[in-house]
Amino acid sequence: MTKVNDLHRKWMKNKEYRKAYEELAPEFALAHAVIKARATAGLTQEQLAERMETTQSVIARLEGGRTRPSTRTLERLAAATGTRLKISFKSAGVR
Repeated sequence: MTKVNDLHRKWMKNKEYRKAYEELAPEFALAHAVIKARATAGLTQEQLAERMETTQSVIARLEGGRTRPSTRTLERLAAATGTRLKISFKSAGVR
C-alpha cells in the first residue's frame, strides 16, 4: 500500500502540484496549529466545540483547512484551549 507521504514526495516533483501546495502552506499551517492547540488541551472536537459554543462540524472545518477563521474565532479557540493567540508577520524572503 502506498503511503500518503510517499505520494506527496512524488507529486512535489510536479511543478504545478508544488506551486499549488506552496500557495496553500499558510492554510495548512493554521489547520495544524488548531489541531495542536486542541490536542495539547486534551480535548475532542466535540468538547472544543462545546467550549466555543459552536458545533463539531465547525471545528472539523477549521482543522481541515477548509475555512479561514476570523480573528474573533481564533480568540475564542485560544480561550477554549487555554492558550494565547499570537499573530505575527514574517519576511516572505526570496523563493
